[in-house]
Amino acid sequence: MKKINPLLLLGMFSMLFAFACKKDEPEDPIIPNEEEVITTLILTLNPDGPGNPVVLTFEDLDGDGGIAPTISGGVLDTNTTYNGSLELLNELENPAQDITEEIEEEAVDHQFFFQPSDNILSVAYDDMDANGNPIGISTILTTTEAGIGTLTITLRHEPNKEAPGVSTGDITNAGGETDIEVTFNVEVQ
Repeated sequence: MKKINPLLLLGMFSMLFAFACKKDEPEDPIIPNEEEVITTLILTLNPDGPGNPVVLTFEDLDGDGGIAPTISGGVLDTNTTYNGSLELLNELENPAQDITEEIEEEAVDHQFFFQPSDNILSVAYDDMDANGNPIGISTILTTTEAGIGTLTITLRHEPNKEAPGVSTGDITNAGGETDIEVTFNVEVQ
């Protein structure tokens, strides 16, 4: 009687097993909704009445890293109401891509938050998404007394707009992902 080499037998079973098993087909990758590339944020403040417009700008024309962004604050008048309008651009594209339009189209998934450093100004929403929740592209900014401070503007993607305080601009419970956050120096005089 002839003996079968155990290694040969093991090799044959391994080959049979490998060819008998159906390999899983690779799954198509899930491509999430990519975050917007924002190189430029412009907040234009037009006084409700006499006075000159004030424009706050953030520009990072080479994107993240590299050259530091340019941030220009502004000087506001005391006891004045301003109608604010935000514009966001991706200037890495040619021509520049208007990200504001994309945010308006996906308004239920976006919200701007405005955080002044002290009591020299306040910001109220002047626009809503389809569900009646704030967006923040249009705002009403009101100054009070003279002073120096900052205004931080944050855009959140997929915030929980139903969380406590979020509809009034409190970012604490908003969650979501930050698309851009910029702090401007402001002076009220």
